[in-house]
Amino acid sequence: MRHILSNKLYPILKTMKILPKTKLYIFALAPTGEGISGSDRIFIELAREWSKFIPVTIYTTQEGIDMMKHKKLTGKKLKIEKVEKRKLPDSFLLKYIYKIFLGIKLGFSLPITNNQSPITFLYSSSDFWMDVFPAVLLKLRFNKIKWISTWYQTAPNPLVGYKEGEREESYNLSALFYWLSQLVSRPLIKRYANKVIVNNEDEKKQFPGMNREGKVIVLIGAVRLDEIKKYQSQITLRLRSGQGNHKSPIFDAVFQGRFHPQKGVVELIDIWKKVVEKKPDAKLAMIGDGPLMGEVKRRITMNKLTSNVSLFGYVFDGPDKYKIFAESRVVVHPAFYDSGGMAAAEAMAFGLPAVGFNLKSYESYYPKGMIKVKTGDLNAFAKTILRLLQKDKLRQKIGSEAREMIERSWTWTNRANQILNQIERQ
Repeated sequence: MRHILSNKLYPILKTMKILPKTKLYIFALAPTGEGISGSDRIFIELAREWSKFIPVTIYTTQEGIDMMKHKKLTGKKLKIEKVEKRKLPDSFLLKYIYKIFLGIKLGFSLPITNNQSPITFLYSSSDFWMDVFPAVLLKLRFNKIKWISTWYQTAPNPLVGYKEGEREESYNLSALFYWLSQLVSRPLIKRYANKVIVNNEDEKKQFPGMNREGKVIVLIGAVRLDEIKKYQSQITLRLRSGQGNHKSPIFDAVFQGRFHPQKGVVELIDIWKKVVEKKPDAKLAMIGDGPLMGEVKRRITMNKLTSNVSLFGYVFDGPDKYKIFAESRVVVHPAFYDSGGMAAAEAMAFGLPAVGFNLKSYESYYPKGMIKVKTGDLNAFAKTILRLLQKDKLRQKIGSEAREMIERSWTWTNRANQILNQIERQ
């Protein structure tokens, strides 16, 4: 029997004795606007893997549906339900409030029973209220269902803002909004959740009681390694058949991530100015979008870097994005506040060495493949980029370490199996 089943399927069926009688409901009302956050990427990839074996229903809005279409989310046992009947408000605040209302409504109307078979699992894809409230309400209505909550990042102290080191702008207002939101979510998770998924060891400290009881699951990020390898194989075949030409990298560095206060995108332009002062033809590719796009554009123009920085906006997984990675030498990830960070890992799978600030969460995420500099030291960051560009052997050595690390364990199949097995152990 072991030889008949695939290597991917066997570990799950071996341990998941309850698979035939399990149902999973995912609440994903939080996705807003274009682009995709880390928590969005996680629930999409987990749903993709889990729905191969168990029935999965995702409750989301039209924005979530659009995002999942771009990510080509399908599954043998996957169902996606739209929760709103009318167009979402254009105003961010009104939209946020309306989504909370939709979540509360879902908590009172979802057709779930209190039977033990099938066993019902709820998965809230974020710690925002629109995803937490329906799970809490359903737990109050049906005590036998199991709620798997998520807590992928602890909001910073609003007096400090988004920084773990020196920084001119700390975005305290944005931090305050997030902090107030979690002030409500955290006690609800502690009181009603059966398990909570966090994305690094340090986040366990937010739930000491649950951690002592073995109810905290750590999920390190992952990448679509199968898709990346498929793309790389196609390029290799074209080169061997003479249908393609091997070109030198176009970009000296590439960044991927949300243009958000956490990610250091504005400071990255200042860093790149320092790089260009030493290497005038240095080219930077920036993949992503977000609230700081306008400030990034202004800083590029102000520093006369329009010929040195290419803004691609948000690019979904696939050949267009992979081509940019394949045409780059280094990946830069200048986040000032981060609980993990999967964005750099995708580029690292292409053998690109990474440069980042020395954040605590990167100790578990990037033990290899990333050179870390003092948080907030833009000069050191720029010098490290230049050193990698100038020293081919060093760049190749660290790039190889990065690729090997990602290929060893950073696959969504592995992550989904691990999480599913831990969820089952109630």
